[in-house]
Amino acid sequence: MAFKQLKNFINGTFYEPHSKEYLNNFNPATGEIYSQIPSSGIDDINQAVKAAKMAFRSWSQTSPEKRGRLLIRIADMIEQNLDAFALAETEDTGKPIQLSRTVDIPRAAANFRFFGTAIQHFASESHAMVGQGINYTLRKPLGVVGCISPWNLPLYLFTWKIAPALAAGNCVVGKPSEVTPVTAFMLAEMCKNAGLPNGVLNIVHGSGPKAGQALVEHSDVKAISFTGGTQTGREIAQKAGQMLKKVSLELGGKNPNIIFADCDFDKMLTTTLRSSFRNQGQICLCGSRIFIERPIYERFKTEFTAKTFMLKVGDPLDEDSFMGSLVSENHLNKVLYYVNLAQEEGGKVLTGGKPVRLRGRCTKGWFMEPTIIEGLDNECRVNQEEIFGPVVTLIPFETEEEVLQMANDTEYGLSATVWTNDLTRAHRMSEQLEAGIVWVNTWMKRDLRTPFGGVKNSGVGREGGWEALRFFTEPKNVCIEY
Repeated sequence: MAFKQLKNFINGTFYEPHSKEYLNNFNPATGEIYSQIPSSGIDDINQAVKAAKMAFRSWSQTSPEKRGRLLIRIADMIEQNLDAFALAETEDTGKPIQLSRTVDIPRAAANFRFFGTAIQHFASESHAMVGQGINYTLRKPLGVVGCISPWNLPLYLFTWKIAPALAAGNCVVGKPSEVTPVTAFMLAEMCKNAGLPNGVLNIVHGSGPKAGQALVEHSDVKAISFTGGTQTGREIAQKAGQMLKKVSLELGGKNPNIIFADCDFDKMLTTTLRSSFRNQGQICLCGSRIFIERPIYERFKTEFTAKTFMLKVGDPLDEDSFMGSLVSENHLNKVLYYVNLAQEEGGKVLTGGKPVRLRGRCTKGWFMEPTIIEGLDNECRVNQEEIFGPVVTLIPFETEEEVLQMANDTEYGLSATVWTNDLTRAHRMSEQLEAGIVWVNTWMKRDLRTPFGGVKNSGVGREGGWEALRFFTEPKNVCIEY
């Protein structure tokens, strides 16, 4: 992708930031600047909110069928430009091109298609009072809503918020991550070409402290949907709470992967490689704490370490690369810090733990070996704090009660994975694990109709299916006496 200067998308037009200042955007696989994004602030947010507010009256009165058709048209256009979107996503994030092509971009299109269809079937409740009257519930769009997305799955998670908000009749001001902004810019072009009315979707680029904070604090923004770090989520919740606006927060995770001796070992091993190191471990759902029942601990350690050692870390544009680069130099340094901390805490690195230096165009890229550590207790910092990189720890366990205690002994509660062929145990564990999502004998299998989100410090609220459409609407009860 040629070097370019991105612009904000406001009221159907591309604008430079009011400040005329830009932030550098790096290709993490090469370590080089390849684009610049607007360093937007309160003036840009004000302009975008004003445009969204003006567009809301018309868009909220547009029929669900027409809104749905427009979203499906956007999905079609994303699919028609799949290769261009995938290349941009890979250059922005450093993830392997085959991952962008087969997961991230198809899922972004699926988000628009799903909610474009779902809104046409969205229904509300009625409650008859026999002989007296009837209550029915109207669900009305909120107005202008803010959608703030993270850098790890840029278009995938941006559309996961935008699509239901638009489907429900809201107008959106979106702020993509300043680290991975390009596919959001491309999405704006697609929406314009698809005929989305001006002002319905506005995309403002910039940093969290400037653009993000201005969006959260704007009095005309009725709700904030945010995915990102737990500390930022707390700050958003505090500010939004003072203004009594709705929030949906999908935050961090320190997810347990629990492996019982009666599992399908080969299937478990293959999937655990993915759940540990896919997208360089930069997925909030990755199983970073692996608990293995004692009878199979040594076998698992030996085979898992050998297969991890063989994973190819390479140029993201190479179809054979299992892992690409981490998203930034600062993030690479953070992950390496935790590897050093693990050794200080008494852990042993079984494989990995070091940066990877490639040849050719990726000489200056931010790559790292997939890393396995054993010998740490569950209460150490490495097992309690979110690392968000290609680092997992191995912990043996003896009993179901012991592993449940360790799995739940963290401030997070996003997801968990359980491997067992004991059906009763699977149900029992699923009920007792403190997590918003539990996978049994699988990982990352998603049905867009189901609620998505975490408990404890992993978030507030749910996304997906009817949950998302309910979040982006306000219920109103109407009572009519006979």
